[in-house]
Amino acid sequence: MVHVYNCHPFASQHIVAAEQEPGLVCCGGGALFVVSAGGCKIEAFSLQREGCPLICRFSSMGSVLSIRHSTVGDYLVTIEEKNKAIYLRAYTNWRYQAVEKTRVGVRLLGHFLRGSSFRGAPKEQMEIIEIPLFEPPLCMACCSLTGDLLVGCAKSLVIFSLKRQTLSEHLSVLDFERVLILHIQGWSPSQVAFCAGYIALQTELEVLVVKLTQRQKSSQEAEQHSLLPEDIMTETGLDEDAEMKKDGFSPLHEQEDFFLFPKHQEMLGNEAQLCGVSLVLEWTGMEAESRGDMSVVYILFRRFAPDFFQDCSVEETHLHSLQLHPMFTGKQDEASISKGGEPTCMFVFFSLPNTGYMYSVKNDVELMSTYQYPEKSHQAVLSDQFLYVITRNALQCFTVRCSAVVARVDDPYIDTTMKACPPFTMEVCALRIQLFIGLKVLCQDGNHIVLLTAADVDSKEDMERSARKNTESRELRALTGILVAVGLEPPSTPTLESLLSRSFLSRKISISKPTEPTDSGHGWNLYVISCVSTLQLYREIVEYSKRYEQSSPSSQSCIHLLSEGHLLLRTALLLQRDSEPAEREQLQQAFQESCAHLGDCFSRFDKKDCHLALPYYKMSGLTVTDVIKRNMSMSSYSNGYGKGFLFFLKHSIYEESMEELSKDMADKVLEIVSVAEPTQLPHVVSSPSMLKADPDSAITHLRQLEASGAPSITLSLCIASLALRKGDLHTYRQQMDRHAEMLQVYGFIEEPKLLLHGRGKAVLPTILAQHLRDTQEGLLVAAVVALHENSKIRLEEADLFFQELCKDGVEVESSPQLLVDFWEALLVASSHESIIQELLFRLTSVYIDRITRRDSSGVKGLKTAEDLINSCSHYGMLYPWVSILTPVQFNITHDHQEELHKLQSLLCGPTLEVSSILPLLEQLSDSDSTGLSVHVLCATKLGQHKSSIDRLLDRCPQAIISYANHELQNDKLPLWWQKLFPEVCDRMRKTGNDNAVLLSALKETLVVAAKELNPLEFLEMLPDDGTAHFFLPHLLECSQ
Repeated sequence: MVHVYNCHPFASQHIVAAEQEPGLVCCGGGALFVVSAGGCKIEAFSLQREGCPLICRFSSMGSVLSIRHSTVGDYLVTIEEKNKAIYLRAYTNWRYQAVEKTRVGVRLLGHFLRGSSFRGAPKEQMEIIEIPLFEPPLCMACCSLTGDLLVGCAKSLVIFSLKRQTLSEHLSVLDFERVLILHIQGWSPSQVAFCAGYIALQTELEVLVVKLTQRQKSSQEAEQHSLLPEDIMTETGLDEDAEMKKDGFSPLHEQEDFFLFPKHQEMLGNEAQLCGVSLVLEWTGMEAESRGDMSVVYILFRRFAPDFFQDCSVEETHLHSLQLHPMFTGKQDEASISKGGEPTCMFVFFSLPNTGYMYSVKNDVELMSTYQYPEKSHQAVLSDQFLYVITRNALQCFTVRCSAVVARVDDPYIDTTMKACPPFTMEVCALRIQLFIGLKVLCQDGNHIVLLTAADVDSKEDMERSARKNTESRELRALTGILVAVGLEPPSTPTLESLLSRSFLSRKISISKPTEPTDSGHGWNLYVISCVSTLQLYREIVEYSKRYEQSSPSSQSCIHLLSEGHLLLRTALLLQRDSEPAEREQLQQAFQESCAHLGDCFSRFDKKDCHLALPYYKMSGLTVTDVIKRNMSMSSYSNGYGKGFLFFLKHSIYEESMEELSKDMADKVLEIVSVAEPTQLPHVVSSPSMLKADPDSAITHLRQLEASGAPSITLSLCIASLALRKGDLHTYRQQMDRHAEMLQVYGFIEEPKLLLHGRGKAVLPTILAQHLRDTQEGLLVAAVVALHENSKIRLEEADLFFQELCKDGVEVESSPQLLVDFWEALLVASSHESIIQELLFRLTSVYIDRITRRDSSGVKGLKTAEDLINSCSHYGMLYPWVSILTPVQFNITHDHQEELHKLQSLLCGPTLEVSSILPLLEQLSDSDSTGLSVHVLCATKLGQHKSSIDRLLDRCPQAIISYANHELQNDKLPLWWQKLFPEVCDRMRKTGNDNAVLLSALKETLVVAAKELNPLEFLEMLPDDGTAHFFLPHLLECSQ
């Protein structure tokens, strides 16, 4: 469905003063080119200057059959006929013809004039370049990004690369190089389009879009699309039709005894390879290293059957106006675009007489829009913002959806709660249908549209149509007679009668050739129409939409018009990359205004699209207060507030970045929510934007909710928080005593904003959190642990929360006790390995820091070392030898016994990776038993048992046997006699035999060795200077 409106996209029109009746017209680069009806004179007019004055006038070498202009290189390319031969020529430096008697150079492609004409000072002149081809050219197209040329012939496509050749220090000329030939088997294009490697081909009823891409030489695909050698022209595959005729077979389209009715067919993406059209590449460029690196990727194939309706006969049903259209995003600079960079999106457009089709062919290949014309179209041109279509007597301006596709490619936040854009599947509209008489040709350049009109009476086309109808009438009577002869009465069979009523019985599907200009015309005009600015058209669309809004505020037409205006502004912002800052600022302001209008429309909706009010309002730059005021004024003449506004209000209040509302506005929000969605009141009241709301009014609304039968833990916590805000401790205690602490934790999970506001680096504790810090720190820690485990808060945010909460306390260290309590509690609850290792490192750092500094604020932790050992698997029971080093009664200055035991317990546990905390041990000296115990524990966990034995024998020999009994087991058992026994003996020699601790250690070592060694090994272990009666009992025990 196409919506039709009566806007005014056209500003003014001028008549171009051409000398003779135009035959062909094209434009580009700010210039209009008019080929006279005779076909041998070309006039160029300036579209940028008032009145379109003549730039220059020059003659072509033949009768021009087709003409195109390339903005890149500013050259013209023509297909010309002379002496019944067809030529392809390019005209460069044509602007120099504005000077009287300027010379013209004629040369072949690749050949330069280096003779006397270029001696001395360089002379600028127009050049006509003759481009030779193996076959006569049928059609052509220029790449708008690179200036390269694509020429379509009956059996091939030829690509010419645009190059600039330097002839001297001060002179360079344009030239072309034939780089690639695509041989087509079984197809003859009537029109081609070329852009950024994309090639579109068109026949009467078929369209094919492919892309030339780089490929890996090793891929299997290389065999399927292998390039032909440079000097070989394969004729066999190209002459299949001739071979079939030679064998007595003729292609279907050559057989006169069949009626052809091709089926509608659409193939997208890889499926298009099955279309039956074969393309074989032949590299002809000079850069031999590029050979074999290119392949053809099939993108789209579309086949149409003739349409038998809306006054279109079979002959009139054919495709026209094939066009490829690239679009870039604002992130791509002008330099990359001018170098032929890859466009963000690529679109292809083609049209039947009554319907136009636009596809997106990059990334996802899909049909974007279908354009239904009210009457038969002659030509269509696609621009960035509009599709222009001419019929016999009207110029139609349709909207396009290109910017909607580009926006989604360019911005990943589109179609989220952050940003929105009208869908590209939205129905198109005709903004204007402007009447003209006898429209023949349409072309467009920038902000200008060029129209050629000619009023004909009994033209050749009309006479052909009349003759065709007479022929069809005779065929109809003949077919009716045949059916009656075989016993079928068409009037008695509705199907046959319907069949006979259609004018499609023709033996061949053909196209009537364009009519040549005749002398019977009664007049012609060449118009240049200027388009209005985007801002002016947008403002008109807004005013137009207000008519629908007044009659029906939820009208789809209102939404549709505003969406069209929004897309126009999006496109303008994409195109205005290098515009003046003031102009771009005006467009940006209009864009935000359009977002606000769309937000207003969707806010009134009660349908599925009402959620779009949120992203459009966000994009508008309006504050929440502004949006509330806009909807308050709209609700005065409508039935309350729409679901779209309530959706926006609810999500905005829940966001941390929202501004704080004034008291009046906050109270108004409470009033709105209490009526529309009362169950959301606890969450609304807890929002940081509602801090200025009247606590008494909020409590009244909450109690009304509670009385309606919706009691909850969160509701009680909200009332308690509001009571604290106004200093009512009695109501606070009353509400907090209604539920157990464990249940209150669930309430905080449901609404975290009761404890903290903000996210990221801006986390702030609430008044309720501050009160819990002083009265129920256990509940506070448990609640924050629950928030972390339920992904309501990150670890870094919890750290900031507790640091901010305790910054005014007696503790001056960076890790206040409440934060350490949180880490310990989270270590008990968490099951994430990365979180566990991070917490172990933090806790170890805190414990070592406190033991080292040995100063304390006197703040006790929530859990003792014994509590953690009993509740957390990461804390282990202290080893017996550790208790000997630092007994429970061991007195540490300022009472850091708990930190020491927690640290020792972590080192005795199974989880802590000792290697990760080695840098922390540098600040902890082993000069006393505290540091010694920690260092020996770490060395033992790292497998350094020998050094640990030395340390203990030197510093605390009374712990050595307990250490050995615990640590020297299994594979470490030989250390009893290999390390411990020699070290004890050595120390006894130095200290004497009266050292009871060493003597006891020696006896215990001999007992273990006697059990594990055989007598011979035991004898070899004994020292030579030992007393026999001391070792003899152990030797006897070993021998037994």
